[in-house]
Amino acid sequence: MFGKRIHSEEEGSSLILIIFAGLIGLAVILGTVAATSLYIERKRLFTVADGAALAAAEAFNLDDVQVVNGHASITLTSSAVRSETDHYLQLIPATESRGVSVVSAVTNDGRSATVSLQKTWHPPVVSIFMPEGMVIDVTSTARTVLG
Repeated sequence: MFGKRIHSEEEGSSLILIIFAGLIGLAVILGTVAATSLYIERKRLFTVADGAALAAAEAFNLDDVQVVNGHASITLTSSAVRSETDHYLQLIPATESRGVSVVSAVTNDGRSATVSLQKTWHPPVVSIFMPEGMVIDVTSTARTVLG
């Protein structure tokens, strides 16, 4: 008789626990999918920034190469770095450059190119747990070495 009374008082409580466990599981899955999507998008943007910085570091004419003390050297300009960065973004596939904006493309020392890019990321599934979008900023630097 004692066992029947406990069973009848707890009837239906497992359904509430199952519903809340399902909601928590769904939230974890959505969070994981969004975090993975953000990570992949950031890595893609880094790849584009690396390529742009590398192309910009090579933005010089052979006529600009100078030989000083037996070593070849060049001097990059910020305008050439910016121009080559814009040109690179036009050359890559539209799927990689869609929504990408150049924050800065400069040379600080005349030998390396620093490119900063920005893009807005949107989660694959919009929910109350995730923001509608997030701005991703990346910076990449490449240096030209003439040896």
